[in-house]
Amino acid sequence: MDVDTPEIHGKLKNAKVAIAGLGGLGSHIAVSLARIGVGMLLLVDDDVVDLSNLNRQMYFIKHLGMPKTQALQEQIEQINPLVHVKIRTVRVEDHHVVELFEGYDVMCEAFDTQEAKAMLVSAALSRLPDLKVVAASGMAGYGSSNGICTERRMKNLYVCGDGEADAAAGMGLMAPRVQICAGHQANMVLRLLVGLEDV
Repeated sequence: MDVDTPEIHGKLKNAKVAIAGLGGLGSHIAVSLARIGVGMLLLVDDDVVDLSNLNRQMYFIKHLGMPKTQALQEQIEQINPLVHVKIRTVRVEDHHVVELFEGYDVMCEAFDTQEAKAMLVSAALSRLPDLKVVAASGMAGYGSSNGICTERRMKNLYVCGDGEADAAAGMGLMAPRVQICAGHQANMVLRLLVGLEDV
């Protein structure tokens, strides 16, 4: 079955997906999910669009200075106005993970730092037992794209990336590998929404 069949379209239209972090990963994930017709997207980030973001994130010069939540909401409305977009321009803290993400089918973790990633994944898995989490780790630099993959780590946890190439001096985040990893995350979300839990 493909995404155009009524059965698949119905599952996507009724789905609710949250994206935590709207940088290189999250902004591309959101656009991919909007294009396939996911019915509701929650976009969460507390940052504004900066000139340094434009090398790998789904923003344009006109968005400079705008909250990323608003800039991305504006783009999605132009891509697919049938998608209901909710935004929360807040920093995700441990104490309000449940309040933010309860009731969603899948949550994408798309943060920059290992500390933020670990906090969100741990809190979500321990407090929201029905939530499926699609996280990312290791996509920096310009190594082979073939190293980026998706793994099922736990019952409700999927991790995309190479697990090794974290951003560091001389090994920054480059658009191609970041977008490949974002594509893995978006595709895993799609598989989960249509009932396919294997990678």
